This record gives sequence, C-alpha cells and structure tokens, in this order.
Amino acid sequence: MNPAAENNDRQQLGERLNAGGFRFTSQRRCVYDVLLNKRDHPTADEVFMRAKKGMPEISHATVYNCLDALVECGLARQVHLQRGAARFCPNMEEHCHYYCDACGEVFDVTLPADGAMMPKPRGFKVDHYDIAVHGLCAACAKKK
Repeated sequence: MNPAAENNDRQQLGERLNAGGFRFTSQRRCVYDVLLNKRDHPTADEVFMRAKKGMPEISHATVYNCLDALVECGLARQVHLQRGAARFCPNMEEHCHYYCDACGEVFDVTLPADGAMMPKPRGFKVDHYDIAVHGLCAACAKKK
C-alpha cells in the first residue's frame, strides 16, 4: 500500500473509532490491518495468530476487544457460516457469502442492495441481508 493511501486508511479508521466512542490504538490498527491484508474471513483465533507476527505482545483478549470495537463501529462484520467460531469480514458492502463445505474457503459475492433478486413479501423493504450459500468451490468440485 502506498504511503498516501495508508495515511488515508489510518485517518478513516481513527475517525470511525472516535465516532463510535473508541480511541485509535496501535492494537486496533494491527487487527484491522490483519482483516484488510488477507480477506479470507478469519476467525478471532486466526486474527490473533496473524496479529502476533507483527505485534508479539498483543493478547487474545485484546484481539477480541479490538474485533468487537471494529464490528461496533461498522468497520467489520461478524459472519456465522456454521456452528463453528464466528469469522470476520471487512467488506461492509451488501454481499452474500459462498462457503465451500470441503475446504472452508469463503467467497464474497455482491448482490443488489435492495434485494431485487430475492422473492419477498409484498411491501417488504429490505434493510440488509445475511446470506450464506453452501456448496463446493471450483477446485473442490473438480476433485469429486
């Protein structure tokens, strides 16, 4: 990332945290960077392991608190794809998740924000949606 884009991203993170009543901290920056750098919908434990590489002193509790703050400020969302641990996604645009039941990979797919593709009750106004589609990714489907 170029320095100008990084500074703009850092400023937006700080502004969103402040608007939500949180302080900008290096730990929150580190956790947010983990989510942005590899958009694979990691669990909190995976975020912790990645964050520790750049900030060895960060604790599990701090990572959980940072993730909670990012979710509360609208910088990330929790994704529940199965009975396992929640995953975290920095893509705040309306989208659905395609989950490969074989390898666990998650893909973001954008759908119309108004839910026009989905049947809905008469007069129902879509605010947002939370859709997970399960199946096999192309690589896993080839193996079967």
